[in-house]
Amino acid sequence: MTVTAKTTAGELRGRAEHDLVVFRGVRYAESARFERPQPVEPWTGVRDATADGPIAPQLPSRLEAVMGAPEESVHGEDCLNLTITTPGVDGTRPVLVWFHGGAFVTGAGSWDWYGGHRLANQGDIVVVSVNYRLGALGYLRAPGVSEGNLGLRDQIAALRWVKDNIAAFGGDPSAVTVAGQSAGAHSVACLLGVPEARRLFRRAILQSVPLGLGLGDGRKAKRSAERFLAFLGDDPRTAAVPEILDAQRRVAVASGGRLGLAIAPPFMPVSGTGVLPAWKDWQRTALAAADDLDVVIGTTAKEAAAFHTTNPVFRGVRRVPFLGPALADAATRAAGVMVFERASRALAFDLSRAGARVWAYRFGYAPEGSPFGACHCIELPFLFGDERSWAQAPMLAGADEARTRDLGVRLRASWLDFVHSGQPDGENLAWPRFTADTPIVHHWQA
Repeated sequence: MTVTAKTTAGELRGRAEHDLVVFRGVRYAESARFERPQPVEPWTGVRDATADGPIAPQLPSRLEAVMGAPEESVHGEDCLNLTITTPGVDGTRPVLVWFHGGAFVTGAGSWDWYGGHRLANQGDIVVVSVNYRLGALGYLRAPGVSEGNLGLRDQIAALRWVKDNIAAFGGDPSAVTVAGQSAGAHSVACLLGVPEARRLFRRAILQSVPLGLGLGDGRKAKRSAERFLAFLGDDPRTAAVPEILDAQRRVAVASGGRLGLAIAPPFMPVSGTGVLPAWKDWQRTALAAADDLDVVIGTTAKEAAAFHTTNPVFRGVRRVPFLGPALADAATRAAGVMVFERASRALAFDLSRAGARVWAYRFGYAPEGSPFGACHCIELPFLFGDERSWAQAPMLAGADEARTRDLGVRLRASWLDFVHSGQPDGENLAWPRFTADTPIVHHWQA
């Protein structure tokens, strides 16, 4: 069965799926290479929205050994599209807008991993997953070529489209929660301090935000751009996409250092560039609007294990008799604290002091005997997608199905209550607020 919805640019045809209605490949903006996103040109008739749109051009993720491989997708620069999952086009429901992770070089909101079916069914909300520009095509900062932060501009354009159009899909434009994990959470953090973006959402969920990397350093961005242009050896405005991706890969290798341990992406948002204010201005904006903000923020118990477990250096350290495993575990723990935990807690403190209502968490579940433990991305299968889409994820190998199913229901219930009310009560869950006086962190376990 098909269902239609009328946007400001024209009418779309979606399809019924699992007692829901899904609109796929919904274009929220369009842009030329290295140009800012622009509104979609209006059309006549009914445009089909039953198939996924192109995803941002990308190479395989370095976390495939942890998460598994996603489904095959069409790649293309015309990738500014949404997937909308709704219980129905009538009504006025809260909206969750999802920004995927992937170190700003990989990922797609349209992947089955991030399907919103379970959330929309369990909580009667509208779920919007966003595709945006990645890598050099989204975050290259090179004078005369690209201003930088174009992927962030894409995300703002998506939020603006939601504000203008989501009512036609059964959503409430005044009740938008923006959420993201890893690079997606870093994007959400950036948006907290962007005035034009802050007006477009009411609540925020930041999962495993790598704020220990900062908002993005102009000097590092300049170095990445210089390397990229040298490796490319061609005009980036006209170079073929495979050439762009190969130069991008070579920059990542050079930025990773001799041992390949660096986590910071070479292409990412940069403060003081384009739409993103410099650090002090970002902080001033974020805190000034905090008294009208609800936030859930947290990390997993062993974030850096996703990056270290498969690294040859750490595998070699683990083979050292007696002290090897302990040294590797200590280094992994320290990296997780430095990149993820410490800065997340600092942001929670700052927002709480400024008047935001904050809830902090630590996700500690992992299958018994897993070499990854409660690593980066481990919470995602309990929120998005379904058991089929995550069936081949190595980080879940050996998981007890009954325990993980129960944990998923409880975790989704808390996220859904937060989307509805601004408080993650879940199923009568005792989860006190995080404040400067009582900095309580809720621990999620199966």
